[in-house]
Amino acid sequence: MPDDVKGQQFRAAGKAFNQMLAGAGASIASMPSSEIYSGLQTGVLDGANTSSASLVSYRIYEQVKCLTAPGDNALWVMYEPILMSKKSFNKLNKAQQDVLIAAGKQAEQYAYEQAKVADEKLVKAYEDAGVKVVTMTAEQAAMWRAIADKTSYKTFADQVKGGRELLDMALSVE
Repeated sequence: MPDDVKGQQFRAAGKAFNQMLAGAGASIASMPSSEIYSGLQTGVLDGANTSSASLVSYRIYEQVKCLTAPGDNALWVMYEPILMSKKSFNKLNKAQQDVLIAAGKQAEQYAYEQAKVADEKLVKAYEDAGVKVVTMTAEQAAMWRAIADKTSYKTFADQVKGGRELLDMALSVE
C-alpha cells in the first residue's frame, strides 16, 4: 500500500519510481543494486525496488521480512526492446525484413518465458528463506497509479514531447 512507505527510506529502480515513492511519502536513497543488501543490513534502507534476478542474486531475502512479488498487478516491468533504425531496416529486402521480424517475435516469446522463470525463482527463494510473499491487488495497484499520475507520469507527460500518448500506450499493455 502507498501508506506503507511513508517515512521509510527506499531505493527505487529509476527516476520515475523515485518520484512516485516520494509522492507516497518515502525518502529516496540512490545506490546501485549491488549495494541494496548492505543498505538494508545497516538500516540505511527500509526497502528497495529492483529486478527479480537482482533480488535473488544479491540474496536480499536475507535482509527482508516481506516481498511484493511480481504478478498481474505489478507496477514495474522491465521493457528491454531490440531497436533498429528505420533507415537501416528499409535498406533490407522484403525477405530479410520478414526474417528479422520473425526472429524478433521469437526473441520476445523467449524473453517473456524466461522472465516468468525468473519470477518463479524469486518467489521460491523468498518462500524458502521464510520471507512473507504477497502480491498486489488491482485496488492497490490503482492506488499507486493514482500517485504516479500526480508525480512521475505527470512529469513525463509534461517534459517529453508526446509523453502522454507514450504513457497511454505503455499503460494499455496487458
